[in-house]
Amino acid sequence: MFIFNHSSFLTFTLMGIPGLESQHLWLSLPFSFMFLAILIGNSAILVLVATEPTLHTPMYLLLALLMVADLISTLALLPKLLCLFWFNDRDIAFNACIAQMFFIHGTSVVRSALLVAMAFDRFVAVCEPLHYNTILSHSFVRRLGLVALAKGVILVLPMPLLLQRLNFCHMVIPHTYCDHMAVVKMACDHTKPNRIYGLFVILLVVGLDLLLIGFSYGLILQAVLRLNSRNAIFKALNTCSAHFFVIIVTYVPALFSSLMHRIGLNIPPQAHILLANLYLLLPSMLNPIIYGIRMKEIHDKVVKILCREFA
Repeated sequence: MFIFNHSSFLTFTLMGIPGLESQHLWLSLPFSFMFLAILIGNSAILVLVATEPTLHTPMYLLLALLMVADLISTLALLPKLLCLFWFNDRDIAFNACIAQMFFIHGTSVVRSALLVAMAFDRFVAVCEPLHYNTILSHSFVRRLGLVALAKGVILVLPMPLLLQRLNFCHMVIPHTYCDHMAVVKMACDHTKPNRIYGLFVILLVVGLDLLLIGFSYGLILQAVLRLNSRNAIFKALNTCSAHFFVIIVTYVPALFSSLMHRIGLNIPPQAHILLANLYLLLPSMLNPIIYGIRMKEIHDKVVKILCREFA
């Protein structure tokens, strides 16, 4: 058995989806569609927020940051995946693998932190509407964005650093991208610190962020139930609906994928790998659609632009 350390010129081989190698070309079709949908949808929202002064509000600035995180995550994942499916280009250098892992997992942490910030935004909008612009100033939104970025970098950076100390006995990764746990399993050293830290990040990000989001929505619900007018209740709930749908789309597949990875012993590996890809891509594809439909300002601007183009 050959043993390689990080000082060697390591090259991993991405296997793709085990058991479905013969179907890679067909599988590239839905992934190509998702790639185009993500690029067009997220870019359109970004351009709309950047060019429309009426959308320069805290909620839409946070939404723009979320779109940026979604684009970075997609660009880190899909180009290599499509090259694998189209051209059977399976090789990936160790440093490129580490970089891909950092950007994919880092943007996932940033996305989760931004969803917490957006939950706080909805809490202030519903519970403290008169002080909304005072509390959520543009400088405060910038600080929230920097905190989300710092959280992603600080929590994910130790993952590649811990990997660099390992020796690797296996070079074929049974995955479509350099997932942290998939790379850890390639090592022939003691990997307990890597596994513990990976679990710690998941529990901290998903657990703490969901707790903060749940706390915000608990306070929102409490405030809404005090309202006497049915129209006021409907308006308050509608204000939060888009964000609530995005939370479901983001966290449910992520939690399910994480549970499958750790306790889903009887689940086929191709099902886990497909879900691992979908939990990264579905939120990025659906977020512009959800906000485009549920947010009146974006919906109205899009309709106005389309009417002007086709008039």
